[in-house]
Amino acid sequence: MTNPVQAVAAVLLQARRDNQVADAAPLETLLQAPEEAYAVQEQVGRSADWFASGVPRHWKSGGPSRTGALTHAPLPPANVWASPADARACHFNHRLIEAEVALRLARDVSPDDAAKLAHETAATLVDGMAVSIEVVDSRWRQFPQGPAALLKLADQQSHGALVLGEWRPFEARDWSRQACVVQIGAGAPQSFRGSQSLGDPTWLLPIWLQHVTRQGATVPRGTIVTTGTWCGMLEAQRGDTVKVVFEGIGEAEVQL
Repeated sequence: MTNPVQAVAAVLLQARRDNQVADAAPLETLLQAPEEAYAVQEQVGRSADWFASGVPRHWKSGGPSRTGALTHAPLPPANVWASPADARACHFNHRLIEAEVALRLARDVSPDDAAKLAHETAATLVDGMAVSIEVVDSRWRQFPQGPAALLKLADQQSHGALVLGEWRPFEARDWSRQACVVQIGAGAPQSFRGSQSLGDPTWLLPIWLQHVTRQGATVPRGTIVTTGTWCGMLEAQRGDTVKVVFEGIGEAEVQL
């Protein structure tokens, strides 16, 4: 009998090699739990040699609300870029844009540290923040309406690339008043305020860190996590310049 994790990982790896989308329909029922999807992430990362140096240094984490399950994915380092970035030579099947705030760890975090971490104190682990743009992409033909959530999670949670703006020292903010403006190509600027689904980007830190350390690893100082969209997913096209500005934090830009 085919191992479900190996079967899904093999399809995703082939899609990445061929720069093509794969049909998720034959795989829809293979993965039965998030841990299997995370195992696919890890197998794809090992096979692609993304994380040979140890614990991945760039992650995405988030969810639709504080009451729902958060999901996490390690990001291929070759597609993490400093702003302003030029992605015209990079292959994407889709170009959906998420405007986010990325956080950087001030120190190593052990499994014991993560287990004791509370939402109220999590910000003490952070020394920097930056505006980030995630280019959302998928290796599945059925995206974005499908496929099953676990197949999206297995595909690095539909990650394409991450663009990071200039880092600045982390400071407590009234996130409910935080303003964000997204400009895509020649379209009108779109404004958002207090629209992050968790209410505070630091809220996810304990859950994310407990995920990363669940197999005994220590998360190194300087590890970066991007923390969820403020604008939903906005459609962009090849050739568009995307610019995101967070009032009081900074900006990021990518040429698609």
